[in-house]
Amino acid sequence: MNPWRRALLCVCLAGCVLPMTGCGGDKPRFHNTDITGANYGRDFALLDPDGKTRRLADFQGKAVMVLFGFIQCPDVCPTALQRAAAVRRLLGADGERLQIIFITVDPERDFPEILREYSAAFDADVLGLYGTPEKVRETADAFRVYFRKVPTGGGYTVDHSATSYIFDPEGRLRLAVAYQSTAKSIADDVALLLHPSSISNKEDQ
Repeated sequence: MNPWRRALLCVCLAGCVLPMTGCGGDKPRFHNTDITGANYGRDFALLDPDGKTRRLADFQGKAVMVLFGFIQCPDVCPTALQRAAAVRRLLGADGERLQIIFITVDPERDFPEILREYSAAFDADVLGLYGTPEKVRETADAFRVYFRKVPTGGGYTVDHSATSYIFDPEGRLRLAVAYQSTAKSIADDVALLLHPSSISNKEDQ
C-alpha cells in the first residue's frame, strides 16, 4: 500500500475509534483526531494569487485550516470548502479568527486568478495557494497528503487524499479532520483551540 494512503487510513481509523478522547486524561476532548505533537505538517511556503509567499507564521493568532484539492474536483473539494465556510459561520464572531487555506495540487491548471475566484466563491476569506509542481509536491509530502494525476479521455483528473488539518493560534498542528466530519464538530474543536481556558474549565466540571 502507498505510504501516504496508509497514513490517511490510520488517521481515518483513529478518528472513528477515538473521536472524543486524547491519549491522556488531561488533554482536550476533541471530536476530530488529535495529532498534537505530530512531526509532519510543520509549515508551508507557497504563493497567494498576488504572487506573495505565504507561510504559517503569517496567520499567528488565528486557527488555520489547511485543505488540499484542485479546482476541477467534482465533489470532494467543493464539499470540503463549503463545510469550511460553514465552520466559520458557526463560530460567529470567532469566525474571523479562523483562516482557511486551500492548496491546489493542480498548479498546472489552477492559475492564480482562477484560484482567487474559486476560493472566494465559498468564502471571501478563503486563501488559495499554489506553487511550482515541485513545490506543491514537496508541501503535500510534508503534510503526508497523497495525490496523483489520473488520465481521462480528454486530459486528466487528480486523485488525492481528503484529510484537512487544523493549527492552533500558536502555529502548532493539532487536528486531522476526516472528510466525513461535520461542520459542527469542527467548529466545536476550533472553539476549544481559540479559547484554551475553556478546556480546563470543562475538565474541572
